[in-house]
Amino acid sequence: MTEERTMKLIVCIKQVPNTVEVKLDPATGRLIRDGVPNIINPDDKNALEEALRIKDENPGTTVTVLSMGPAQADVAMREALAMGADEAILLSDRAFGGSDTWATSYIIATAIKKINDFDIILCGRQAIDGDTAQVGPQIAEQLNIPQITYVEELTVSGDKVTARRKLEEGYSVVEAKMPVLITAIKELNTPRYMTPAGIFDAYKKEVKVWGFDDVPVDPEKIGLKGSPTNVRNTFSPDAKGHGMMLDGADRMTVKNLFDRLDEKHLL
Repeated sequence: MTEERTMKLIVCIKQVPNTVEVKLDPATGRLIRDGVPNIINPDDKNALEEALRIKDENPGTTVTVLSMGPAQADVAMREALAMGADEAILLSDRAFGGSDTWATSYIIATAIKKINDFDIILCGRQAIDGDTAQVGPQIAEQLNIPQITYVEELTVSGDKVTARRKLEEGYSVVEAKMPVLITAIKELNTPRYMTPAGIFDAYKKEVKVWGFDDVPVDPEKIGLKGSPTNVRNTFSPDAKGHGMMLDGADRMTVKNLFDRLDEKHLL
């Protein structure tokens, strides 16, 4: 049984177009967002659910949801509140527009420094409208705290977390002291549904909006001006190959298995 501990958790979420219904413009390579409904990024929902699970197991723990986006992201923030988050902060300003992953992580990290007190930051592995998987790790680097990515199982005990990281050919177990940043994948949990009472309460709460004047960022490091990268092309990735099944218990089968593992540098 893990020791109960009061913690302050921050969950970074993003409102994204539902890519089940979105298409790419063949001429520009950009997402066609017109008329497409917005949702909370799926991996971010797993991050939120994990924070809420930790909160359920540790009375007194608080969950703050943090997002950067346009004013309409208020809907996603209220959905997070309806699921059980305690506080919601939306970073929204025209000055933030056009930020790449580096500038975005800088703005979010600066806002987290303003919040100041936290034990665990939870992010989704990647957003379905970009698939870069860069913002979470970059936030950790901006804050100079440890990070554990691709987490499919998380345990909190005392001032440490133990995480199982999913790898292409298996998994690894990593331990880190708090404060720490975690990026979640879908295997971590199944996000809960909003409750009717939660929805009513969510619309009674304030979603704080922080703009350029509220977050002490360097104007040279945000927006298009502060973005060191530009998107040249967007495309759907190729499907990954299937795994290999080896059948048998003879010496040749075992040798074949070890040869395959050696090729993948797993021995």
